[in-house]
Amino acid sequence: MEKDEKVKEKERDKVCKRCKQTFTSSSNTSSACRFHPSFFVCRRHDDQKRYYELGPDDPPYAAKFYDCCGAEDPEASGCTTSFHVSYDD
Repeated sequence: MEKDEKVKEKERDKVCKRCKQTFTSSSNTSSACRFHPSFFVCRRHDDQKRYYELGPDDPPYAAKFYDCCGAEDPEASGCTTSFHVSYDD
């Protein structure tokens, strides 16, 4: 019976702290989790990244984007894939 309990514990649904999706150990592959490794920021892009034209009435930091990939939609699909990471890990 202890063996069955360990199997159930191992297959218990977990929540990924990066993408907030539920997963089990058996469904956790190297491309299961899509997430942004950086924050959604509100500032001008770095010199190495593309520039945004701000209008005359825009505040100086009107550019909002993910710092890792430049996506401007806060709901944009993640730019990186990896294994899920549980809150329990």
